[in-house]
Amino acid sequence: MTCDMPDATTKPGSKAAAAGGDKDIVTRLADAGEDALQRLAELPGGQRALNAFNDLRTRVDDLGKKVRGIDALEARIAKLEKQVVELRRPRTSSTPRRSSPRKPAA
Repeated sequence: MTCDMPDATTKPGSKAAAAGGDKDIVTRLADAGEDALQRLAELPGGQRALNAFNDLRTRVDDLGKKVRGIDALEARIAKLEKQVVELRRPRTSSTPRRSSPRKPAA
């Protein structure tokens, strides 16, 4: 497979650099990527592959959003765990407890 992009070693005054014009490297890479995607779509089963890649990208984006929410959930769990520990502690009451039961008055 041939690539229409000039070599990285071409000199600014060369014919290949003049063909690129004033396009920067990012624009040239984007153009080459678009051409590659068009060629892939023309292949048998290529459209299915492109659809699968787009679905994968969507799923990865959704997964990233969910993972970002984990930190907030962990903070909430830590707070709730502290509250549970406080509720389990024996509370000291202001009135002293008697160790023996009262004797009924006769």
